[in-house]
Amino acid sequence: MASPVTDSAGLSPLIETVSWNADAVGTLSMPEAEAPMSSSVLNSCNIPKPPPLPSKIFTRNKHPKWPPGSCFVPKETKDMWDKLFKDGNGADLCIFTEDKSCIFAHSSVLSIASPVLGYRIRQSKIKHGMKYIQIPGLPHDAVLVFIRFLYSSCYEEEELKKYALHLLLLSHCCSVPQLKRVCICYLEQDFLTTENVIDTLLLARKCDAPRLVLICVRMVVKNFKSVSSTEGWKLMKRIYPDIEQELVESVVEADSKKEESQRKIEEKKVYTQLYEAMEALLHICKDGCRTIGPRDKMLKGNQIACNFPACKGLEALVRHFSGCKTRVPGGCGHCKRMWQLLELHSRMCNEPDSCKVPLCRHFKEKIQQQCKKDETKWKLLVNKVIAAKNGSYLFSSR
Repeated sequence: MASPVTDSAGLSPLIETVSWNADAVGTLSMPEAEAPMSSSVLNSCNIPKPPPLPSKIFTRNKHPKWPPGSCFVPKETKDMWDKLFKDGNGADLCIFTEDKSCIFAHSSVLSIASPVLGYRIRQSKIKHGMKYIQIPGLPHDAVLVFIRFLYSSCYEEEELKKYALHLLLLSHCCSVPQLKRVCICYLEQDFLTTENVIDTLLLARKCDAPRLVLICVRMVVKNFKSVSSTEGWKLMKRIYPDIEQELVESVVEADSKKEESQRKIEEKKVYTQLYEAMEALLHICKDGCRTIGPRDKMLKGNQIACNFPACKGLEALVRHFSGCKTRVPGGCGHCKRMWQLLELHSRMCNEPDSCKVPLCRHFKEKIQQQCKKDETKWKLLVNKVIAAKNGSYLFSSR
């Protein structure tokens, strides 16, 4: 899905200077014992309290997908609060944005919707009966969408797509959790690209969005080559070298885990093949095969095709072993492999007296004479072969 147009190119410097100035909102927080506004002040304006947000109902084992709905309140209520915001009737607050333009609002509404804004409004100066605050560093339209949400809990989807990062920053700094959840949900599902993932990661770290941080890191690890060539990465490398180091270490760790996982897969494949060879060896010597018969029986001409996958590989080895003139360990490479397979079988065989595999009892007796070091290696090999047997569905029954 193509990424929506967003002003993320100018966001990285904003993240660096996220601490706004003394007239801004972002760095202010409510004091621990802040006294509430008096009822006389709240009742001075005939403005109804904003309706409470309905609680979301989640079904078990089902996660909502973005957007959960662009409006959380009935249409009639939305229209009423939108009209109050757009008309500005009785507005007593002017919010200056980055381009020095002003957004008119009602201080009582914003104070109820955001405790951080409420505190800042009470600290603001009053001139000609109007209060003034500043929200610098963000586009005027993004602030407009944010203030509208404080009135009606509504947003336009296209506006959210365009200003998702800015709205996340505002909702975090002004303590508006419902809008913050909407922004995070959208950023996690539909926003991330290799071009904007670094900006999103930096902002998610500052806005306490750990799940979004994890998703961004996974995307960086998966697409490291393309992400590391973006302007966002170069800016991060210059301003936040510690974060760049963390991401590089994550990439190295992911590569190491991938290599280790691949090594284990290859190792398990070898032990699986060894177990299949043990099955095929017993099958050849006990039941007979379509090309190799048991030692004491003639091969039947109408023998059905063999279902043991390792039989084909063992046929040539068994034929060579039976006719080789050297046939001593170390004297012939093929015979050496056969000797090892026979010894492995004898260590896994529980019926040496009745077993028809050649040299089974011989190797059982030889085990008593082996040194402790060799015995430990063979036990480890047997355990891994048995573990491969128990963990695979590819083995046929004897």
